[in-house]
Amino acid sequence: MSKKSRSKLWFLVHSWLALPIWFFVLIVCVTGTLAVVSQEIVWLANPQMRASQPSDDAPLLSYDQVLAAIKKAEPQTVVESISRPDESHFALDVEVSYPDGRSLTVYVNPYTGVIQGTAPTFNFKAFTRALHGWWLVPFTNGFSWGWYLVSFLGLPLLVSLITGLVVYKRFWKGFFNPTLRFRHGARIFWGDFHRLSGIWSIWFIAVISITGTWFLIQALLSDNQISISSEPIIPAMAREAVPLSPDGSPPTRISLDHAIEIAQQKIPGLEVSFVSLPGNAYSHMSVGGRGWYPLMFQTAKINPYNGDMAASRLLSDRSSLEFVTESMRPLHTGDFGGLWIKLIWFFFGLLLSMMVLSGLLIWTKRTALATANALKRESKKNRVLPRPAMNREVSEANL
Repeated sequence: MSKKSRSKLWFLVHSWLALPIWFFVLIVCVTGTLAVVSQEIVWLANPQMRASQPSDDAPLLSYDQVLAAIKKAEPQTVVESISRPDESHFALDVEVSYPDGRSLTVYVNPYTGVIQGTAPTFNFKAFTRALHGWWLVPFTNGFSWGWYLVSFLGLPLLVSLITGLVVYKRFWKGFFNPTLRFRHGARIFWGDFHRLSGIWSIWFIAVISITGTWFLIQALLSDNQISISSEPIIPAMAREAVPLSPDGSPPTRISLDHAIEIAQQKIPGLEVSFVSLPGNAYSHMSVGGRGWYPLMFQTAKINPYNGDMAASRLLSDRSSLEFVTESMRPLHTGDFGGLWIKLIWFFFGLLLSMMVLSGLLIWTKRTALATANALKRESKKNRVLPRPAMNREVSEANL
């Protein structure tokens, strides 16, 4: 075998060894696409998660009304937090604990306050996000190697976007004159589809690759005990700050609705989506939600006895670096604007998955064709080479 032939053979072996990497990228893209709408898929399969409205004009219950309804149905239940999902067709997520030590999340109807069921500790949503994010590899000591493996793909994805734009000359013409040929064979079709989907997904690929790379940096920083957070640690209330009643009964706390009103007065434009009740006599009440910037939450810590705001975490409290890094996760998952944003992320995630598949098909066919041609050439050489040797033997015998 000539040096040139050996070089081609090694190149083909190298190409085939890249096949598992392509499939890994494809699986990550597909699981990520499913993870975007995994909550909606669970909602379709589980009626307990649905916020069934008893009548068209039935109003949503306030947080105090929800708390009262739960206490009426199960007096021994201790409510720890109430979370209202972004989408109105979802039931409330309420974290509760019971005298026997159990801690659960239950689904509560936001219109009636009825407890509709118990949330499982691990469902399809958790499965798809864990499979996509870290391949179900457990976190034993810091971030798992599965997290590193998946988040590292952000780098080659970003490089492939840049190189694709360089290779595809005048790519912007694809916006005005899209080409997708159906009657010129599978290779032509998938090539057109790959280029066209890549052009229309430029913004999405950039978002996914940059945020995915940030997850890699985040893991490296965390595992090396490096923090960029400026969020202060809020101490518990002093013993003397807790009022005492003459008969020794627990002190009276302000209502949830009053705490929300206080937070909204201090934080203009706050749309409260979750409240956390004090875990003990020295804990604060937490109120939080989104404001004008949907990618980040703002929170307030409120004294549960007199309503004073002990601390707050506003958009203006973030540094420029935090403002960028805290926006990464919702940008990656599309979980910041309700169902329509999720559907947009799902569509482009599906398009990205198909683009990876089309690239895999094109590459596999090209590599398989090159391998077949190389084998044919070697087979032909093996049939031709013995003949001169036989002629020399005959000539030597005649001599």
